[in-house]
Amino acid sequence: MFAKKIGWILLGLLFPFWAQAQELRCEVTVNSEQVQATDRQVFQQMQNAISEIMNNTRWTSDVYQNEERIRCKMFITLRAMPQIGVYEANTQIISSRPTYGTGYETTVLSFVDTKFEFEYNPAQPLQYAPNTFTTNLTAILSFYAYTIIGMDNDSFSRLGGANALSEANNILTLVSSTGAAGGGWSASGDTRNRYWLINNLQDPQFEPLRSAIYLYHRQGLDLMVQDPEKARQNILEALRNIQQVARIRPGSAALRSFFEAKATELSNAFTSATPAQKQQAYELLTQVDPTNRARYETLMKR
Repeated sequence: MFAKKIGWILLGLLFPFWAQAQELRCEVTVNSEQVQATDRQVFQQMQNAISEIMNNTRWTSDVYQNEERIRCKMFITLRAMPQIGVYEANTQIISSRPTYGTGYETTVLSFVDTKFEFEYNPAQPLQYAPNTFTTNLTAILSFYAYTIIGMDNDSFSRLGGANALSEANNILTLVSSTGAAGGGWSASGDTRNRYWLINNLQDPQFEPLRSAIYLYHRQGLDLMVQDPEKARQNILEALRNIQQVARIRPGSAALRSFFEAKATELSNAFTSATPAQKQQAYELLTQVDPTNRARYETLMKR
């Protein structure tokens, strides 16, 4: 765990039992409007159970202070219930972290999972057990817990999320080995799924992207109040790192996730930049993220 706030570390030394906390502060929302059921209490129970496992599981051995818990949200939209207790859903996972010297929270991970398929029985508690497959729902939730932690750690230390991302990959491997892998766990079908997200983040070809996540956050956004000129230069360097990945793996899941989280923020970061910086940012951004070209064109009009 990284020293994100020195003051809280000192408090943790003085009051260790009070200060230690789980890694996540996750807000869970289950939308069941599209599903018909006679007992609708089950959906509130589902929401509570998911919130319980995400927030009350100790996912790592790292020591987190209460104020260091990673803020994240899961918006789960149930699409269908093919049979009692079996659900098909979409979910959006968003995690964020504070930026130094401001009250601003920046999105680190934004990912939409359209293959969120699971069984849920209110009588069966959701409990994570390392190296053990219990249910597909528990596997999916633990996968995202480790992915959130890994990417958050990457934003504070270069490649600092290696251990957590490795755990997410282990869950993928475990699910596949049981033969229980449903949608989203395999390379087939949509290239924007759990398999491809963790495959990208573990692939050595994507190391420049993970290094860029650190450079962008720790040497970019966290420096913006103190030295905005240097912060923007570091963000440009981060974009050059990302450019290396975009040239060989354009449209990959990890790249698309990054720019879903950052497109608006990137445009805003260069609003007050010099004309030269704006030009560099525009050229890089329209190359690596052509989907948001119209958004980046506003840079040249400000």
